[in-house]
Amino acid sequence: MPAPMIKNDDPLYVLLRQGNVGDFNRRWAAGEACDLTNADFRGLELFGWEPAGLDLSGAYFRQADLRGIDFSNCKLAGASIHTAKISGALFPKSLSVEEITLSHSLGTRMRVLA
Repeated sequence: MPAPMIKNDDPLYVLLRQGNVGDFNRRWAAGEACDLTNADFRGLELFGWEPAGLDLSGAYFRQADLRGIDFSNCKLAGASIHTAKISGALFPKSLSVEEITLSHSLGTRMRVLA
């Protein structure tokens, strides 16, 4: 698994890093493309983010604020949510409760169900 990356060459990723979640949501909904695989979201405040349909495989969310985010239609294989704020977050059915719990408490990379 590649190390998490700060992708300064992706304008939508830069918006998230700057805390402009609303601008990201508008541009993503308008069809603007972005690559957030293996992206580093460590410690970011992402409350209100609408990532429906994004490929977040390998993403690193350590200590990020993910409260209330609907990840149910996102790809999260290999992502880590170590000590993130996840109250009210929805995860894909392809992730077991055990995978989510291990990732949250120990930082393991989440494996999807076959």
